[in-house]
Amino acid sequence: MDWEAIRLSLRLATLTTLALLALGLPLAYWLAFTRRRWKFLVEAVVALPLVLPPTVLGFYLLVAMGSRSPVGRAYEALTGHTLAFSFEGLLAASILYSLPFTVQPFAAAFAAVDRGLLEASWCLGESRARTFLRVVAPLSWAGILTGMVLSFAHTLGEFGVVLMVGGNLPGRTRTVSIAVYDQVQAMDYGAAGRTALLLLGVSFLVLAFTYGLRRAQRKPWTLI
Repeated sequence: MDWEAIRLSLRLATLTTLALLALGLPLAYWLAFTRRRWKFLVEAVVALPLVLPPTVLGFYLLVAMGSRSPVGRAYEALTGHTLAFSFEGLLAASILYSLPFTVQPFAAAFAAVDRGLLEASWCLGESRARTFLRVVAPLSWAGILTGMVLSFAHTLGEFGVVLMVGGNLPGRTRTVSIAVYDQVQAMDYGAAGRTALLLLGVSFLVLAFTYGLRRAQRKPWTLI
């Protein structure tokens, strides 16, 4: 068992989940309540990683992070090392790749809240921020928790994007999924089987937890 790769994957998944929580809440709120005609374009961009091959997304991210791109040059000038093939680059790629797994459950939970409750809160003089904290978020806790759990599990099992952007540098970008690939390539099927069983168990627990939340979630509040 490659514990170094497991620790790095857990760190990557944790940071990705926290970053997506901060980014995903306002984006999902906007998607759930905006009436802009071009909202479908934003929804398509958010959902793009679901259908785009990981190698294609990884290729474009690698080009964007390379030393020839403005982003890559600026990051290298600030830090002294390239964004590609680094943990920071891996984190940025993971955030983009797991975005739909966070935003879509958030947005679905927000949209299920009765708009009459929001309007009642606004009529009582509450701001949109306080309405979100005191009305929307408490009624959407199951969807928020589901999005966080799915993004954590999805990041933990990433392969194509992390391999394209981060490569296979032990202790820096070598995640647990890449460790399984290396173990198979080395014909160490025993180690590969143990690591794969760990990922299988985590995936099963995540899905069981997600469906359990969906079953236990109460009916959204509505105004009579």
